[in-house]
Amino acid sequence: MYSVYILRCADNHPYIGCTNNLEDRVQRHNKGQVPATKDRLPVKLIVYIVFQNKYLAYKFEKYLKSGSGGLS
Repeated sequence: MYSVYILRCADNHPYIGCTNNLEDRVQRHNKGQVPATKDRLPVKLIVYIVFQNKYLAYKFEKYLKSGSGGLS
């Protein structure tokens, strides 16, 4: 299972990611181990969507990060 997730960062901007271990990934974000968010801590998980197909998950993540996804 793969999760596409959205975090709310301390700068009040979203971060969008994809992982196969959501709990571990959010913990890594909050420990400062993810370069994209280490200067934007703390982060809070606000939504996640679970996919059975890895490729669909990454495709949806890319969509959300695009202008069409509305969160760019």
